[in-house]
Amino acid sequence: MGLRSRKSSKRRCRGHTSHASQPAARATVAGQPSAPSRLVLSLDDPEAGDPLLAGRKAANLATARRLGFAVVPGFVVTTTAAAAIDDDGVGACLPPLVSASLKQAWAELSAEGQHTLVVRSSSPGEDGGTSSMAGQFTSVLGVRTWSEFHSALFAVLESGRVVVLDGAEDGIPTPMAVLVQRQVFPAWGGVLFGVDPVTGRTDRMVVAAVQGGPDQLVSGTVDGARYTLTRHGHLVASDGVGPARLPVHHRHALARLATRAERAFGSHQDIEWAYSEEGHLLLLQSRPVTAVGVAAEAQGPVLGPGPVAETFPDPLSPLEQDLWLPPLRQALTEAVRLTGAVSRRRLASSPVIACVGGRVAADLALLGVVANKSLWARFDPRPPARRLRAAWRTGRLRAALPGLAADVTVKVDGELASVPAPSGLTDEALLSLLRGSRQVLRSLHGYEILAGMLSTSADGAPTSAATALRAVSEGRAEGLDDAGVIARHPVTLALVPPAIGVDTSLPAFAGTSQLPAPAVSDEIAALREALRLRARWVHELTVRVADELGSRLARRDLLPDAGAVRWLNADELDAAVKGGVVPDDLDNRQRAGRAAPLPTTFRLTPAGDVVPMQQKGDHEGQGAGGGRAAGPVHGDGPVEAGEVLVVRTLDPGLAAALPGLGGLVSETGSVLSHLAILARELGVPTVVGVADALNRFPAGSVVVVDGTTGDVSLVQPVDESKQVSA
Repeated sequence: MGLRSRKSSKRRCRGHTSHASQPAARATVAGQPSAPSRLVLSLDDPEAGDPLLAGRKAANLATARRLGFAVVPGFVVTTTAAAAIDDDGVGACLPPLVSASLKQAWAELSAEGQHTLVVRSSSPGEDGGTSSMAGQFTSVLGVRTWSEFHSALFAVLESGRVVVLDGAEDGIPTPMAVLVQRQVFPAWGGVLFGVDPVTGRTDRMVVAAVQGGPDQLVSGTVDGARYTLTRHGHLVASDGVGPARLPVHHRHALARLATRAERAFGSHQDIEWAYSEEGHLLLLQSRPVTAVGVAAEAQGPVLGPGPVAETFPDPLSPLEQDLWLPPLRQALTEAVRLTGAVSRRRLASSPVIACVGGRVAADLALLGVVANKSLWARFDPRPPARRLRAAWRTGRLRAALPGLAADVTVKVDGELASVPAPSGLTDEALLSLLRGSRQVLRSLHGYEILAGMLSTSADGAPTSAATALRAVSEGRAEGLDDAGVIARHPVTLALVPPAIGVDTSLPAFAGTSQLPAPAVSDEIAALREALRLRARWVHELTVRVADELGSRLARRDLLPDAGAVRWLNADELDAAVKGGVVPDDLDNRQRAGRAAPLPTTFRLTPAGDVVPMQQKGDHEGQGAGGGRAAGPVHGDGPVEAGEVLVVRTLDPGLAAALPGLGGLVSETGSVLSHLAILARELGVPTVVGVADALNRFPAGSVVVVDGTTGDVSLVQPVDESKQVSA
């Protein structure tokens, strides 16, 4: 669905002759001939169940009335009549035939203005199984007189002229019918989901309720009380209940309504409901749940950046992923298999290393970061690292690991020293170096992982970082630039992560007075640091080899610049070097947005979606779905793609800004409001109920919005110095 602004042109009323009824008789909807020429239909008319004639909202209600649900009486101005009005009536004018039918229907339903009416849209394109188009069209409440009804009718029809469905021909407005019902003034009203729309749990129902009508809830102006229920209506959780609670018997009745509607319509339903002052439960609107969270689908091991974030803190490009992740995955798999920390079945079911949007995470149970809840763990509750250290103390690995690891470091040092400058090697030799680097990394990572799991000391262990900082200070004191410092002191590479096609910049560092003195209190810890540093040097070798190949491909006009080589995968790089072929979508890869940082712990759905492991009470907001993303907070002017919109209320007028939005954060509102539903459909991460959001997340700051947990995290504050200078 897209939103398009169209200039409305006012035309004068024309004289109406017999041709005025002809458009009605032959009007078409979505390219299909309409049903017989029916201008106004009661909801009790069998033809009102046809969504092409009555629109889907009215058709759903007509079907519900026919099935015995308590639905407020009403009528629908059909798409046939709407087409005639659009063709022949503008401004204050109606074709005579349409006007006569409408006036009769209005008079009967309102008792000549004694009953208040509600006039709402009913498009064939809304309230469907893939998109609800919630909040996109105008609704008018409190309509009593013929004049007010006339104005409300045109307001609703006009809203249909600026909404264009996905797949529709350019400039063709959305087909429209208009639903008219008596207005109810309920004691309670709200929204009922037959499935938890955020977590996706089908064994849960979610009710949002307010005292009064549900319009204040779905518009986002009132938060209301939110109840999570079992399928039988028993309360699981509630929040925002305010001074009054929805009565227990109402909650049980709503659960029965959800189950009944699901059976009637064949899918979980999003229902607007109301309790009349007499205590009758009314179904005001029912449509399929169009966007459901994925948390319930997330199974399998707990993943997280954990220790691998030390090596790869930033998103990896396709070439970096191909060169560096398989060796790490193989090394971790072999280390775990060697130690027997988990069963073979458990290891076979694990991704070991996962890459989400370029961000790297590991199976935390394999590394002993989270508990392994296997049957064996019940008898031996020690985490894998403790069991491994026990093996070390008994001598099972005592003799082997230090000697083998030392041999590897010596061998790698010799091989690195013997590699010529990449510029002097042939294309094939460079490709061969890249292929060979994987096996070297596999050995280094394997021994490093074992050393890390066996290390017994957390204090006084040597690190390359302190040595590297001293080297940076010394090099800069000598007047060397970053490249010169790295060439003289390769240990400084420990301070920066590897990256292909990106200039290496060492961090600013003023002196060495605050650095700890070198200490070696744990032989295994020292061994681990040596192995990690060698792995970083091998990474750097592959960086320089890839950069050299990128420069050669750029000189052959196969790449726009040398840095673009990072957007090729290993096979594509081979094809480009040997056959002069590059993928067509290279530009799109470079323009892709930066992935948001991964949660500390999470699971993946079968589709690869990230579902954080939620801790109760660890966030202030309420997740409304849409996934997880990072972006700058919007300031003044038009909203740009990828920006995060931080607002006080979920104003339905914001709907046009949602497509392409990086995230939506609101201080008020409900996860079941129209705007939240629409944002969820569009995949916009949305969090509501975030206290003081406008002050906490000012324009220009960068935030991560998690629509599942409700977390909104400030990852980059506003640069005040730039604001002042501007």
